[in-house]
Formats: sequence, structure tokens, C-alpha cells
Amino acid sequence: MPPVSSCDCPHLDCVGEITKEELIQKSHGQCQDCKVGGPNLWACLENGCPYVGCGESHADHSTVHSQDTRHNLTVNLTTLRVWCYACGKEVFLERKLGPHSPHSNSKPLPLPQNVGLTGLKNIGNTCYMNAALQALSNCPPLTQFFVECGGLVRTDKKPALCKSYQKLVSDLWHKNRPSYVVPTNLFQGIKAINPMFRGYAQQDSQEFLRCLMDQLHEELKEQLPEPCDQSHSITMDDSPEEDNHSQSDNDFQSCESCGSSERAENEVQGGNALIDDTNEAEMLIPEQDEIQANREWQKEKNMINDLYLDIDKDVDTTTETTPIISSQGAIKVQGRASDIQMPNTTRPQSPVPMEGHIPKMSSSPPKAASGWPSLNPAHKKAVTTFSPPKNKRQKKYRSIISDVFDGTIVSSVQCLTCDRVSVTLENFQDISLPIPGKEDLAKLHSSTHQTSLVKAGSCGEAYAPQGWIAFLLSVFLKGKRVGDNMYSCEKCKKLRNGVKFCKMQSLPEILCIHLKRFRHELMFSTKISTHVSFPLEGLDLQPFLAKDSSAQTTSYDLLSVICHHGTASNGHYIAYCRNDVNNLWYEFDDQSVTEVSEACVQNAEAYVLFYKKSNEDAVKERRRVSGLFNMMEPSLLQFYVSRQWLNKFKTFAEPGTISNDDFLCLHGGVPPNKATFIDDLVVMLPQNVWDHLYSRYGGGPAVNHLYVCHTCQTEIEKLEKRRKQELDMFVRLNKAFQEEESPVVIYCISMQWFREWEGFVKGKDNDPPGPIDNSKITVNKNGHLTLKQGADSGQISEETWNFLHSIYGGGPLLTVRPNISHQEVESSQSEEKIEVETRSV
Repeated sequence: MPPVSSCDCPHLDCVGEITKEELIQKSHGQCQDCKVGGPNLWACLENGCPYVGCGESHADHSTVHSQDTRHNLTVNLTTLRVWCYACGKEVFLERKLGPHSPHSNSKPLPLPQNVGLTGLKNIGNTCYMNAALQALSNCPPLTQFFVECGGLVRTDKKPALCKSYQKLVSDLWHKNRPSYVVPTNLFQGIKAINPMFRGYAQQDSQEFLRCLMDQLHEELKEQLPEPCDQSHSITMDDSPEEDNHSQSDNDFQSCESCGSSERAENEVQGGNALIDDTNEAEMLIPEQDEIQANREWQKEKNMINDLYLDIDKDVDTTTETTPIISSQGAIKVQGRASDIQMPNTTRPQSPVPMEGHIPKMSSSPPKAASGWPSLNPAHKKAVTTFSPPKNKRQKKYRSIISDVFDGTIVSSVQCLTCDRVSVTLENFQDISLPIPGKEDLAKLHSSTHQTSLVKAGSCGEAYAPQGWIAFLLSVFLKGKRVGDNMYSCEKCKKLRNGVKFCKMQSLPEILCIHLKRFRHELMFSTKISTHVSFPLEGLDLQPFLAKDSSAQTTSYDLLSVICHHGTASNGHYIAYCRNDVNNLWYEFDDQSVTEVSEACVQNAEAYVLFYKKSNEDAVKERRRVSGLFNMMEPSLLQFYVSRQWLNKFKTFAEPGTISNDDFLCLHGGVPPNKATFIDDLVVMLPQNVWDHLYSRYGGGPAVNHLYVCHTCQTEIEKLEKRRKQELDMFVRLNKAFQEEESPVVIYCISMQWFREWEGFVKGKDNDPPGPIDNSKITVNKNGHLTLKQGADSGQISEETWNFLHSIYGGGPLLTVRPNISHQEVESSQSEEKIEVETRSV
């Protein structure tokens, strides 16, 4: 709720000097009258009064103290919320309870209207970086995560860019911020990751964004508890065969955030992002009327396909041939997404545990006897110790980046020969749209709308309220021909021409749209300077949704715009951002920050746009929860909720179900490795607030007691024992193998599998590898398996192979015999001849 009540409380003059550290110390005490402990203790704020009393859930001695002494103000030592007995309402005094003793004031410190209006120093042609950082900084869900969930920014990966970004965001939004910040540490980290940004040349702002967001995801990603389900594509003829990816599908790069393979190392190349995910799913078959319309449209599709090819040539002739959707990395017609909101004086701030206060944790309840079996040191007994392992499960990851920016597109490809349709789910984190030229736009309008020629810059009456952005999205998602035998049809068993249709299945919290203004060739680059109109509010994605999409909020408002002025070779980047504190627009031009009008923003030469979901119901819900906090009802229980989810509730239009999995294990306790920083993971809520949130959003589970999980501890100990025994046995067997001068037979093993096993036994990976897979290092010659030339393989002894195979299984078995020299062969044959002659005598 807006902190208006703090302005008309006349009793703040009585507050003495007190620090947060003093309140934390008092929170560990007890009621001075009945000696009861926390969590519902209240401290008197009267100048010079040290009284601490219990609340209404006990004898309410804090109220008795106020009535006897006429001391009006008291603070809850758990939530740091302040109550005035004389006024009978809450006083918003959070900013008086800072790390330093505040001076007495008649009203709380107001939220400065210039919060977030901090410039960034140009440190050598770095306007591309500064504009991108300001645009991201004005995305509230992302910024609030780094501000309010700072304890979750943990990584052991270099260069720890998330730490540099956290420090930068903290500096930009600090109330005592300077006029500008120098982003040296973050710039050094980016240069360490990608050599492209070394030196002092001007770089592409969108490429910088992708590099930064990829690295933040990589450093902050967490494995999801549920395994990734592998889906299969479906066809119009209900073929039972499992679909393989077509040639066009193979252009897509899968993404960790949605549970697929590793990200490509070269994702950030030439301003193009590869698709993050290609899970084929049994989700969507175009309805019959759509299929009929598709057939009728085939008369026009060839022309539109040619138009798209022309448009792509105008944009990037070195890396693009056909439009494809993308993600963080290198694009071929892109997609990026998510929502964000910022600190606002009208937005309620949920209470958090006090600094230094660690929620009470005990050892776990019932002890379960599960975990990894112990490894017998004698490898001959290993067969009876271990059951045959299953294939290693595909991991699924999430991070604040994927939470905020991930969306999903359903892509269906129809074979133009047999009409078979296959469906694919494609994860995206931004959408890259080509900008058509005057002639291309006229052709497209005359073909698809039967309209007369239109001038460049116009998008037609149907899209006028939404601007060019909606028009380009409609063209982008319209059926596109996969021509020149580019589509591998599983039914035809041949490369065929096809038509590809796209719809959005899930929408991101923040939608990132990239306009492809640059054409890069070997010797030079050119720029498309056509003005693209875009709405500041109410971008509606409802027309682009798949029919079975569960998306509730489809309207988006503009957050920020990265603009490029000048030519491709001599240009300058700035950003226009809407400040979430006062709702005004500002121009960020390196160190300079200037307020601008909406008209100025709408006339900008947009390059990258960030839109956030707009949902008035979410704002009302936050106000409703803030009101529950203010009711000060007696609460018998306090519930713990994920700090990450609470940040979503405060900043996302659709926070989703409550998820406490980030601080709980599968057994319902706190994982031992998270016990030391549990206070960074949870927020304690009164029972009435929890009850409301749980009834509204579901999820959970409900947690009102934290304990270290004994079962997990036992599993960890057994896992460590297994690792040590496997590693020790391998070292022992391999040492004996190295000392053997002339082994009779050598066993080959895939180094790809061996590296996974090595990562497991050395503690770099918590999951053991799947069965041994030597398929990639073998070749079949005349019915015999032999080692493939140049294969990535290693050599081990027979004993080592038997040891590993007894635990993990797999294969195939592949051996090589050491070469025998010509002299050794002749000597051996002579010995055999002499032996035969001797026997005959």
C-alpha cells in the first residue's frame, strides 16, 4: 500500500535513535514480563525506553506497556513493521531503521524521485554496452531479484559476472547514488568471456545483451527437480513412428533452461541467436479449416517466400537463408522474452527476516534409509553391489533469466506432397524481425491484403493501433514455405517442400523484440534506417497464441528501447527507459540522463524493445496482500516461503504457483548444502498472509518448521564413499596397467563417457554417468567392430574395463591388440618350426 499513513502520524518525534543491529539483538531476547520468546516480540521505540514485550498471540504485554506508559510506537522484531497505538495504524518507518542511526523526523524518508536515474561512463566506445545495461536495469523483475534476493547470487564459475552485475544494479538504484557509475568490472568480465568485445571498437548492442544474459543464466542456473520429459512429434495420419528432426528442425539449438542439450559455444555470432529448444511435442494439430486455408493460400506462398528471402538478404547475407526463431545466441529469425517491474512507492514491500536472523533449524524428523549403495573395494564384488544403472537423465535448468525472458512457440511443418504435419516446441528468449523495404512491403500488402501500393513506413489500417511491430509479428508467424527440398518428411522419406506455421504457446514475462537493421557482409555493413512504429502500451499478443495456450495475460507495455543513431560504421547507441518509480520516460546517453516526452520515444529509431506484461489484477492482488499485513492479526504459526517466488509475486504479472523447491529437498527438509545460507532463501510470513497466498496460487508445500534433512545427509555421505571407492579402484588398476610392459589386449573406452564419469567421481557432477557408450568410437568392418580412425578414445586394461562395466554396463566391447614387429613374427614362426621338427623326431 502507498505509505501515505506515515505522513500524518504525529508521534514520530518520540522515536529515539536505534539501529537495525540493536533490533536484531533484541529479537533474540524475550518478553520482559512473561519471559516468552519470539517470533512475535515487539520493541518500544520511545526515546530511551528498552522495553520488549510479547504480542497478541501471547499475553500482549506490548499493548499493556503502551497503555501504562503512553509510549505509542512499537516495532515487530521479526518483520520490522511499525505500529502506532495512538493512531491505531501502521507507520511505514523502514527507511528510519537503516544500518546507521537516523535522526528523528516527523515523517519517514521519502523515496527519492531520481532513483535509477544514474548514468554510465563511456570507457572507450562502450555506448553499446551502456544502452543495453540501462534497458535491462529498467526491467523490474530482473533488477528486484538482484536487489532483494542478493544472497541468491552465488556462483563458483568464472568470471562471476553475476556478482559484477549485482554490484552495478545496486549502485544504479542506490538512493545515495552518484551522478554516474563506471562499469569497469562488468566490462572486464564480458571481455574475458567473449574476445569480440576486447579492444575499443564499436560493437553491437544486441550481441552484448545475448552474451551478458547467456552468462548470467549459466552462472545462476539451478537444476529443476523434475526430469525433462521427451515428447514426440505427431502427424496427421497418426503414424506410430517416432519423428526424427527434419533438416530444418536441426537448425535449432536446444537450451538448458528448457531441459535440452548444452548451449552452443558460438551462440553469439553475427547478431544471430539460435533456437534454444526443439522438443517435439504432442500438442497441436492445425484444425481442418486452417489446413484448407493453407491449401488455398499456396497460390500466394511462393511469392511470399521469395519476399522473405529478399528481406533476409537485406538483413544479413552471411548467416541467414530462411527465417527461423531464436533464443540467446545467434539468430535466424529470433525470439526472446519475459516481463519485469520495478521498485515503486505504490507497490507493497513484503516483510523479510531481519539481517543476521537465521530461522530455527533442527535435525530432521524420521530417518529414511535410502541413498547410494556402498561400493565394495573388491571390483569382483561390484557386480552384486550395484544394480544396472539407467540412462543418465536429461537435466532441466532454470534461472532468473529464463524465468523472466523464456517463452515457447509451437511450430508445425506441413509437407506439400503428402500433407503430413509435424509439430515442434521451440523455446525462445527474443524475437528478431526483419524490416521490409518499400517494394517488399508493397508486394506483401498487395498479395495478402489485396490492397493498393502503400508507402514505406505504413503498416495498414488493420495494424495502425499496434504499429509496425504487430504487423511484422503477424508476417513472421504467418505460414512460410520451407522451399527447395529443405524439409525432410518422415512419411515421404525424402526431402520435400513444406509450409511452416508458428504460434505462441507460452508468453514470457518480458518480451524482447529485435529489429534487424543491419546487413553484414565481408567487407562492409549497411543499415536499414526505416522508421518502425511501436505502441507504448497495449501491445496485444492474443492473435498470435496457439488455440490450446494457457496464457492468461496477453497485453504488454513498453519498458525500454535501445536506439541506434547514425550509420552502421559510425553510429551511437542510447536507451529510452520508463522509470517505474514515477512512470516518466528518460533518455540514457552514457553519463547523461534526461527526461523526455512520450512523443520523443515513439519517434525513436528503435533497435531492441523490451515489453512487460500488463495485468491490473496482479497490482490489486499485491495491494490486497499488503492489507493483510496491516491487519496485525494474532498468528499462531509463521510460514516460510521462497524468497525467489515472493519476488515474482511482487514484480511478475503472472507469478505462477508457489514453489518452495529452491530451499527444500525431495524429502521436505533443507538440503545440507543450503543450511548455512537458508536465511537468503526464505521469507517468513504471518499465517493469514500465507493462507491467502496459498488459496490464491496453490503450490507449496506449506512450511512452518525448517530442519536439515538427515536422509539427504546420509545420501551425501554414501555418495562420497562411492566416489572415493570408484576413484581409488580405478587409480589402482590403471597404475598396474601402466606398469605392464606388453599387455596382450587393450580395451578402448569413449573419452566422452569417461569425462562424465571423471566429473562424477571428482565431485564436479552430482549425477553418475549412464551406461558406457562406445558407439561413437566404433566402426563395423566386415561384421567386426574396430576402432574408428581418429576417434576420441582412451585405452584401459581388461581389469579396469570389467570394473567399470560391472557398475555401469553398456558397450560395445572394443579391443585392440598391440602390433607385433616383423622380427618378432619371424622369430615366433622359427620357434614353432623347431618345435614341430623336435616333436616329429
